[in-house]
Amino acid sequence: MKDIDIGFVIIWFVVFLFSLSFHEASHAWTSEKFGDDTGRLQGRITLNPIAHIDPIGTILFPLIMMFTSVPLLGWAKPVQTNPLLWRDKTRANISVSAAGPISNFILMTLTFIVMKVLILAGVLTFNRQYRIYPYDVIGASAGQPAFVQPLALFLGVMLMLNLALGIFNLIPIPPLDGSHVFEELLPYQMQQAYAQIRPYGFLLLIGLIYIGALGYIFQPISIFILKLLLA
Repeated sequence: MKDIDIGFVIIWFVVFLFSLSFHEASHAWTSEKFGDDTGRLQGRITLNPIAHIDPIGTILFPLIMMFTSVPLLGWAKPVQTNPLLWRDKTRANISVSAAGPISNFILMTLTFIVMKVLILAGVLTFNRQYRIYPYDVIGASAGQPAFVQPLALFLGVMLMLNLALGIFNLIPIPPLDGSHVFEELLPYQMQQAYAQIRPYGFLLLIGLIYIGALGYIFQPISIFILKLLLA
């Protein structure tokens, strides 16, 4: 087992729970806007993580990943929808599916703004002692109170984790949100062909994670965002 920074694990897990809750609540809220109140009736339009937790995907797998560095998928309990209740079903399916990743990009953007303001104010700066790249590249400036460093780590995790969740969920492989958007944009016959990969979607995602393919997408974007922060 690798050396564990318990403080980092706690911060990461709190951010993870909040980000997944915001993601799933956005699906349910958007579905209701198109006439489907299934999510509201099931209590899913809430930031309370208890409503969204999947014991394996939200707790067990992420903790195994954190303590062992084994790349595993994490997920929340999917929001149930009733497409029969949707108005303008094609637009609804695209909007409801895209709402999750968009919610993560919203959280990322708000966090970016807060961090940029704190950097310009001299509260945060480049952390030359960073250990948990890219989460703690931005740290407390010299002379700041003790609570500023964990705050910087919290914001760094919020920024990068939501960037990763947003990008990951846009990948057009079932059952990710991007697959629903992509499928709706295909002609009917191509939709039927695309549907054939659904049973193998999870295996494809595991394969991409283990060969590090997702890093080729995430890394250049994360570096670009960090450069914008420090510019």
